Amino acid sequence: MTPVVIGQYVPVDSFLHRLDPRGKLVFVFAFMFLVLFVDRWPSYLLLTLFVLLAVKGARIPLALFLRAVKPILFLIILTSLLHLFTTKGGGVLLQTPLFSVHEAGVEQAVLMSLRLFVLMVTATLLTCTTSPMEITNAIEQLLRPLTKVRVPVHELAMMMSIALRFIPTLWGETQKIKKAQMARGVDFEAGSLFRRIMNHIPILIPLLISSFRRAEDLAMAMEARGYRGGEGRTRWRELTFARRDLWLIPTAATLWLALWYLEK
Repeated sequence: MTPVVIGQYVPVDSFLHRLDPRGKLVFVFAFMFLVLFVDRWPSYLLLTLFVLLAVKGARIPLALFLRAVKPILFLIILTSLLHLFTTKGGGVLLQTPLFSVHEAGVEQAVLMSLRLFVLMVTATLLTCTTSPMEITNAIEQLLRPLTKVRVPVHELAMMMSIALRFIPTLWGETQKIKKAQMARGVDFEAGSLFRRIMNHIPILIPLLISSFRRAEDLAMAMEARGYRGGEGRTRWRELTFARRDLWLIPTAATLWLALWYLEK
């Protein structure tokens, strides 16, 4: 498996895998909304615990989700450092001529790290437990009312699904091109930061050409199978709500009430 985990579907028989994708999408977006707006320690600890329990329920190794966080590790560290050195308040923990570290800065740095971690793991959990086709069908059905105002819902859902599906594929292609360039003597770690950035140009051009080639092959394959857009299309598997999907409602209500109490 490639280092990029988000966008990959892990076919495991679990309770989360069997849930209706429409309910999972609505729940995940509502959950991410809560993550972005809470700002207290107990709330973040509750959200982190909930996500870890969901990972356990998905029967997917935790190491897989830690690998998903790795691509944004630099962003997490950078955001934490910015809050650490710029947020003032509380007692002074470290004082230097150039900067000072306050208690509020440490608190905000840790909270922002937890926020980004929870968001990334939640998005990965959705893609690991829901196939790209299920995500496409769920998005299309949830956005179906927009067809009344001539919004191309089916085409938008298909574009999102294809983009999500090809994230791991393009990452694997990038690694192959990088290894091929390294075999030809290109050193991606030598020189200054600007020089290292310029050294990656030999990767971008072959990757762009490969992406266009894959897009052309995909278009030809879809046309050969009679794809002409969403109008009049039927599905082999129709999405239906089951009794197990009703558990999402009390779960969301309980989580919201708990966060509301902790944020008071």
